[in-house]
Amino acid sequence: MEAGSDHSQPGFHRERAILVGVSLPRQPKEEVEEHLEELARLTRTAGGVVVGTLLQERSVLDPAHLIGRGKAADLAAMARAEKADLIIFDQDLSPAQARNLEKLIEVRVIDRSALILDIFARGARSREARTQVELAQLRYLLPRLTRRWTHLSRQVGGIGVRGVGETQLEIDRRIVRKKISQLSSALRTIEKSRQVRRKGRSRAYQAALIGYTNSGKSTLLNRLTRAAAKVEDRLFATLDPMTRRYRTRQGKDIVLTDTVGFIRKLPHQLIASFRSTLQEALEADLLVEIIDLGHPNYEVQREVTERVLGDLGALDKPRITVYNKIDSVADPTILDRARQQDPEGIFVSALIGTHLEELRERIEAAAWEVLMEDWVSVPIGSTRLISRIHSLAEVIDTTSRNGYMRIRIRTSRVNVERIRGIIGKEGG
Repeated sequence: MEAGSDHSQPGFHRERAILVGVSLPRQPKEEVEEHLEELARLTRTAGGVVVGTLLQERSVLDPAHLIGRGKAADLAAMARAEKADLIIFDQDLSPAQARNLEKLIEVRVIDRSALILDIFARGARSREARTQVELAQLRYLLPRLTRRWTHLSRQVGGIGVRGVGETQLEIDRRIVRKKISQLSSALRTIEKSRQVRRKGRSRAYQAALIGYTNSGKSTLLNRLTRAAAKVEDRLFATLDPMTRRYRTRQGKDIVLTDTVGFIRKLPHQLIASFRSTLQEALEADLLVEIIDLGHPNYEVQREVTERVLGDLGALDKPRITVYNKIDSVADPTILDRARQQDPEGIFVSALIGTHLEELRERIEAAAWEVLMEDWVSVPIGSTRLISRIHSLAEVIDTTSRNGYMRIRIRTSRVNVERIRGIIGKEGG
């Protein structure tokens, strides 16, 4: 599946995939089945069609074939019967396991991480997202490069070609490592540009929409700010963060950012590569956590969000919890239980606009709590310093006296301290 392929075009071959999950002791079978359902959605998002599933119960994972050689042989027969092009495992495969499985089944084998990386590669639009995805793919590929040279490894030991496979493999590894270094450098340059943009809007109160993929963040952004964020009923429809500003009734600016969605078993290469994008959540004044209440396992999805926020060090951020898609909840007891468990939560439908005014009021109240007014003094003529203050705060009033300009500012407490630090350092 090539990145950027349009699987809606006539004649496009939709790869036929068999999905494989493993149920281990103390893991409910229903949970594994739900994971496979999500894997099926991921497969369809990537342009594939699911032609079969296999769920294997094991006491321990087989180090050579994950599901055991016997079950792998059954999988090979299933692949031939279904004319499958691809086997997708819900568990991460080691390079050796993937190699052994492909040799036995004679069909391409990938794992959940590779599938998610493929989806990200298809959906990345901005230069930053494309760079992040390519970097994540190469980091995933590097330890698996031995699979690319099986045509040479069969010849190793023959007269005239002894050692050729290993030599070519080392060359390929050097190429990949060099490309990883180049992409990392490019990403640092892009991040510097993003930091400049952040500074330009840092005078306003910033809220980041976070949550599981397909929980309705983009729809909510559109409703609150009249934006035109892309909205689709599929996983990872939004990869590039979209930021929009809106003005409250009190005349204050609030900046909302729609961040990339989370998912269980998110490849660690993506968390590392997308750290700059997720920095939007780290630097926001408020996190607006969106939960899809219509999903049968919304509580598990919330746990995934908590884990990712923990990995980012953002658990202590002020947060508003929003239970979305209440229009799709058929069982009223689910709604009642969620309200009892989280009395401070806000229950909305971004699709039809239910209770969005309550959410706006909560966001604005949170913004009002952290904004403060203060006076600062800088030497008259300190153009660069005054410009920096304007970038970090709303300037309400100015007066001049004895060679100093007194400036009344309104901004967050954090920015007030930042401004005072800058004045102490540059203003003398």
